[in-house]
Amino acid sequence: MSDIESLVPEIEALEAKLAEAKASITRRFIGQERVVELTLTALLCGGHGLLIGLPGLGKTRLVETLSTVMGLHGNRIQFTPDLMPADILGSEVLDTAGDGSRHFRFVPGPIFCELLMADEINRASPRTQSALLQAMQEKVVTVAGENRSLGQPFHVLATQNPIEQEGTYPLPEAQLDRFLVQIDVAYPDRETERDILLATTGAEEAEATQVFTKEELLKAQILLRRMPVGDSVVEMILDLVRAFRPDEDGVSDRVRDTVAWGPGPRAAQALMMTVRARALLQGRLAPSAEDVIDMARPVLSHRMALNFAARARGDSLADLIDSTAAGLSRREAAA
Repeated sequence: MSDIESLVPEIEALEAKLAEAKASITRRFIGQERVVELTLTALLCGGHGLLIGLPGLGKTRLVETLSTVMGLHGNRIQFTPDLMPADILGSEVLDTAGDGSRHFRFVPGPIFCELLMADEINRASPRTQSALLQAMQEKVVTVAGENRSLGQPFHVLATQNPIEQEGTYPLPEAQLDRFLVQIDVAYPDRETERDILLATTGAEEAEATQVFTKEELLKAQILLRRMPVGDSVVEMILDLVRAFRPDEDGVSDRVRDTVAWGPGPRAAQALMMTVRARALLQGRLAPSAEDVIDMARPVLSHRMALNFAARARGDSLADLIDSTAAGLSRREAAA
């Protein structure tokens, strides 16, 4: 039996478990299947997610539900301008024993968990935001000169309010790049909002049930990396990422005139992982070109920026990504 054939039973079993997890989450987070799928994608890939949405759209409820369903110990940090790095990472305190001797004891901060909700992350100062950089990339924090492991798994789901920017500190590009995907949380449609009203204002509410354990999630992350990806999908990922670099040979005039800086190799790595996760969540054994197109906006939108002229014209980065990805898809289909 080939390696790929041996993966089939494991992948099919994981697909069934993911379907159960999605059903449990959507009982409490109603009508936002795209958002649920993207947050599960971030966890399956071992990455972090940046949730962009107005207050009151259920972002906190989603993260709490994910923590229950995926069997992860979760913590929440409400970011404020006066929050200090030690409030996140922890600190050493001086203890006095009964015999009068003294010693330092480390008191871990809320970052020592498996699923961290960083609420309104852009309200914290750059100094505090930077405390997350090492943790998100290396899953290690340094306190008092000592490296302390955060363990496995470790995921950050951060939220931002896209409208109010007063009293905020925009995340630097280096930190935005640490997020595997950007997840836009929009208003629900009328029927969905009606379902939300009926489900959340009665005497009882639906409860989420645990589907995964952290050990099962870690095994799923390993299995995801073993999933085969066809050469055509790999080439499409490379074409897509390189199509948004304004200094690259052969890019379109629109990209050259619109984009200030484009995505780096980490974007291609993120696409390589997320297309596999999307295939799993869709009940397929291998990713396709459709998965690349679908994941283009969540993976690329926070890894590139419009130049001044494009912002002055009111150009949309989302429209640019969608149209470029669609054009690439048509070109691949015709080849």
